[in-house]
Amino acid sequence: MPLNTLSKDASPNQVLAELKENGAVIVRDLLGTQAVDTLTAEVLPFVDRTPMGRDDFTGRSTKRTGALAARSAACRDLIVNELALTTANRFLQPYTRKIILHLTQVIQINPGGAAQAIHRDRLAWGKYLPKDIEPQLNTIWALTDFSAENGATQCVPGSHRWSWARQPKPEEIVQAEMSKGSVFFYTGSVLHSGGANTSENMRMGINFTYCLGWLRQEENQYLSCPPSIAKDFDPVLQDLLGYTQGEYALGYYSDPFDETEGLELLPPERVLDRAAQKIEIDIN
Repeated sequence: MPLNTLSKDASPNQVLAELKENGAVIVRDLLGTQAVDTLTAEVLPFVDRTPMGRDDFTGRSTKRTGALAARSAACRDLIVNELALTTANRFLQPYTRKIILHLTQVIQINPGGAAQAIHRDRLAWGKYLPKDIEPQLNTIWALTDFSAENGATQCVPGSHRWSWARQPKPEEIVQAEMSKGSVFFYTGSVLHSGGANTSENMRMGINFTYCLGWLRQEENQYLSCPPSIAKDFDPVLQDLLGYTQGEYALGYYSDPFDETEGLELLPPERVLDRAAQKIEIDIN
């Protein structure tokens, strides 16, 4: 099956149609050169001091740098990009009231980096979720050109509809080759991996993943972006980080330091000094 590319004026419905059919799609040149340069300048100091991966899966020649919501204003803007966020909400809406940010990560594959093992990202939760529940939507934003030589993401279009046991043939694997500023959307169920970098230059992209609001996040956002930092963010981003209740009784807290008022069963918005959203209980 093909890995298709849409123009930068693509609508969420066009992206969703590709995700339903192929499990993945590229949207070309969604970010301009200045936006990419700003992102790169803000994240590169953190990437430079990040060690290489600890094993073959994380990549012994690959750097993975997180906490991007806390570290980069440009990343915060990109997390709530209209096309990405609207698509993620519509894609995950059948299974959840709210979505949250599953992870933020710069991925830099350096020269000599080996190809990663083909996998499905949904296995972050093991195989416990029913196959017909799609738990996440991934985006990779290209900060450099992605080519076959420098490790463009490998993908098996259509594999989101395969049985777990089926393995791809070499001819079924394609690469998400795209220009700097483009974005690669792919589901949590599609087979994919980082490619091998046989070039002399590094390949760098930003991975933002959105997931169902009732699942545990891969990157612990409450530690990566604590309330002292998140309190100044836009409420939409605060909600994505998880500073809101996902359901009527999902995500409240009690103040362990309060000695006077007995503050119990509080909405997380309280630590950010904002009003909580009212969520009606659904017992039907």
